Amino acid sequence: MYRILIRVNVKIHLTQENPMATASVNGVSLAYDDEGGGGAPPLLFVHGHPFDRSMWRLQLAAFARKDQRVIAPDLRGYGESAVVAGKTTLDIFARDLEALLEALGVERRVILCGLSMGGQIVMEFCRLFPERVAAIVLAATSPQAETEAGKHNRNLMADRLLREGMGPYADEILPKMLAPNSIATQPAIARHVLGMMRSAPPEGAASALRGRAERPPYEGVLAAFAHPALIVVGDQDAFTTHADAELMRRLLEGSELLFLEGVGHMPNLESEARFNAALERLLVTVAAVAAP
Repeated sequence: MYRILIRVNVKIHLTQENPMATASVNGVSLAYDDEGGGGAPPLLFVHGHPFDRSMWRLQLAAFARKDQRVIAPDLRGYGESAVVAGKTTLDIFARDLEALLEALGVERRVILCGLSMGGQIVMEFCRLFPERVAAIVLAATSPQAETEAGKHNRNLMADRLLREGMGPYADEILPKMLAPNSIATQPAIARHVLGMMRSAPPEGAASALRGRAERPPYEGVLAAFAHPALIVVGDQDAFTTHADAELMRRLLEGSELLFLEGVGHMPNLESEARFNAALERLLVTVAAVAAP
């Protein structure tokens, strides 16, 4: 296997209000957060569509306080990273993550945590760079290849976002992103999710949709994965089904499946405490496996 990775440059842009680090990776500028430390394998968080790295801010704060190194980038086309028009396939996102790890001097295996599209990027990373992975968290995602209907619909949605912008789509999709009770009882979370979607660059979101329409199957990747794994799915997720969750549990031998009641497509935000507790259990398992 050949790796073609463009050398990277890391820059820190500091303002009084918002410190931001960027890395020039594979020809694009990626914004990222890199906090905490310690000797455990770093946690690399991968956001979903159409979000940005701020969706992980609760996890970054919680685990950085525990001397755990946590890294969360904005994927190309999202957040404060460079907008790339056209089509961005999952392997491009995965190669960006590997190059970012190299830029940050991370030479050891990492724990990847991805939600929705981010979970599929984690699976693609496992396919391309299995030697880099210590454990995975797959939240609100699925391993199946895209269907013909899905390909058609994603390309139609890409056209719509370029035509209308993100606002109408964001308002329309919010009730599918969060469980009804989450919207009613956690208005700050609802505002955050809606804000991320409204502010996502349409060109970047459309590019990712077109690339995700070509998503390959990952069942074989999961069946071959031999490290600790956690699967997290809400029982009110409009996109990831109970059957999807059970399929991943069967494929990932020895994995933990956390099925959260009253939770939609954003379990790390809707049920922060339960999500973080499960992630903490995974870290303990990884440490036990690594112990001599």
